[in-house]
Amino acid sequence: MPANSRRILVLGLDSVPPELLFDRFLPKMPNLRALLARSARGTLRSCDPPITVPAWAVMFSGMDPGSLGIYGFRHRRPKTYWDTYSPNPQMVPYPLVWDLLSRAGKRVAIVGMPPGYPPPRVNGVYISDFLTPDGAKDFVHPISLAEEITQVSGGYEFDVTFRAEDRDRIGGELIEMTRRRWKVARHLWKKEKWDFFALHEIGPDRLHHTFWKYFDEKHLRFEKHPAFARLVDDYYALIDEEIGTFLAEVPEDVTVFVLSDHGSQGMQGCFCINEWLIQAGYLKLKGPTPPRGTALEKVEVDWSKTTAWGAGGYYARIFFNVKGREPQGILAPDKVARTIERMTEELTKVVRPDGQPLAPQVLAPSKIYKEVRGDAPDLMIYFGDLKWRSAGTLGYSGMFLEENDTGPDDSVHSFNGIFVVADPSKPSERTLPTQAIADIAPTVLKMMGMEIPPRMQGRPIALLL
Repeated sequence: MPANSRRILVLGLDSVPPELLFDRFLPKMPNLRALLARSARGTLRSCDPPITVPAWAVMFSGMDPGSLGIYGFRHRRPKTYWDTYSPNPQMVPYPLVWDLLSRAGKRVAIVGMPPGYPPPRVNGVYISDFLTPDGAKDFVHPISLAEEITQVSGGYEFDVTFRAEDRDRIGGELIEMTRRRWKVARHLWKKEKWDFFALHEIGPDRLHHTFWKYFDEKHLRFEKHPAFARLVDDYYALIDEEIGTFLAEVPEDVTVFVLSDHGSQGMQGCFCINEWLIQAGYLKLKGPTPPRGTALEKVEVDWSKTTAWGAGGYYARIFFNVKGREPQGILAPDKVARTIERMTEELTKVVRPDGQPLAPQVLAPSKIYKEVRGDAPDLMIYFGDLKWRSAGTLGYSGMFLEENDTGPDDSVHSFNGIFVVADPSKPSERTLPTQAIADIAPTVLKMMGMEIPPRMQGRPIALLL
């Protein structure tokens, strides 16, 4: 098969780790088992940080998050303390796979790949992602397809409201959203002979956050609930059903990728980063202790005595109150490096409620990325190999929480995602070593006979070529 004639289909499953797809739920997934029998598979190591945004952009640009200027769902605007924004496709400085293919005249169809709102202009179709605002009419390029997609789906759903107590509602909406998305994807697949087609399904991520403690007996807050445990089984069976129905329409000469951006694992709790910064003397508030769960931006900070503050999420984002950079900065620029050293040393001494070290991993964007674009935090800190979230809110009697401070949540992210590649020219089951997420983009380009941009940091995966 000539390289430049290859067509590629990507099925993206958000947050799926190898231990679930290749082990726990595989017996319930006959279509996936059939695909694996003719595929190379393995672990796909995510980026730093291993978060949906930026991980999919890293995967399909071959560039690290610093080069892309994407560090998570929220970025702080320069010269402000609380003004934040979410990244969008127009902010990405390097082309993604579908941009390069479009420029080469190849036809592409992209369903929900983040960051995807507003949908970028491609040579084909692009349906925006789960960050699409409620009620948005401009969710697809070209806009002329909006009514068709709405009719085919019966009302296209971008996401479900999770981190809530009404799990029955979440489960029902999750299944319906997934069915509608794959119905639209199959409809688009049949419209023409696409060169490159990519689908992103956010459902597994929402499933894990909402129901992990009901199927994982090792979860610290495991709860026996047969109906919810069965729902998780049913959802993975649904994904398998959708994969099988889709692949029934895919010719044998199409190369099929099944990918995830990162993995998931049971959440052990939250470390209250701003409570620690207060205790350690980096952050100073005015007035009395705020009520439990109060956001930092809702209290009065004494910036004249504050060196640093933090934000919550899967990892802690630390910002220094630098003189000449922040509106009321006090930390001299030449003191930042020493402050990082001291903060790192102090964090390593923190002990969890069970007596074990918190084991922080402190990362400076300037040290881990090829370049630092956009509005990066000064530090990124993982706690306990990401098993502990960062809680940015205030008003707690201690530094640790058993639950997420932003609502019910059973899981956090992990670094290990999955890759499955069914290459018609190599139809045999193989297990490959762990691969890097940034290597997917150049591998796809190489398979399609495209030139790899010289600045692309990822490298083609030789074992797949």
